Amino acid sequence: MPLSKRLGAEIFGTFWLVFGGCGAAVLSAAYPSLGIGFLGVALAFGLTVLTMAYAIGHVSGCHLNPAVTLGLVVSKRFPRSELVPYVLAQVLGAVLGASVLYAIAIGKPDFVAGGFAANGYGAHSPGGYAMASALIAEVVLTFAFLVIILGATDERAPKGFAPIAIGLGLTLIHLIGIPVTNLSENPARSTGPALFAGGWALAQLWLFWLAPLVGGALAGFVYPLLFENKAAPRITARPLGHEISPAPAE
Repeated sequence: MPLSKRLGAEIFGTFWLVFGGCGAAVLSAAYPSLGIGFLGVALAFGLTVLTMAYAIGHVSGCHLNPAVTLGLVVSKRFPRSELVPYVLAQVLGAVLGASVLYAIAIGKPDFVAGGFAANGYGAHSPGGYAMASALIAEVVLTFAFLVIILGATDERAPKGFAPIAIGLGLTLIHLIGIPVTNLSENPARSTGPALFAGGWALAQLWLFWLAPLVGGALAGFVYPLLFENKAAPRITARPLGHEISPAPAE
């Protein structure tokens, strides 16, 4: 599959993740009497990845997250040469998703951007959690999410079920992490809303790049070390729910 088409799939998939997940938080979470709350938002994020895994997993691998791409690079399942293009595509998709969401949200007369589903700590944490708590939560939850991805897409795992495990895994870590930081585990997802929230969201954005990337890289190192009995094949485009296609060595 040409790189241009895979990058297009990553742009659309990350657009859908931000528009769907953050859209549920901004438009639906606190809707009077009918709001979906934390559970609904967590499920919305999981469903965005589940649906895109089946829709574009066979095209780009459906990473949708710089931490996922980095983890796959570290685990030698994805070529280093495509890391930067994938990350740029993911950030672009996230910004597009946040832009469309903002265009819809401002149509409500009393809309105030406020947090705009941005990630934060301290005074901007939903539960008032300090920076250290936010850092630990983001590293650990991203690490766990990458282990789920690496395990579900392992060549020994049952074929075709990876998107379900990954979507449910994303839902679970959101149920844990939303009260702490609104949960990022995805630097691109954090960047899109932060551009519209501005101020504090941009000032705190560094943590939501650093922590997920650390968690993703750690998982990419630990999973092969502990759970693989041979060198894992590198995956170029189909890690989610499809047969693994080894790539030639660089």
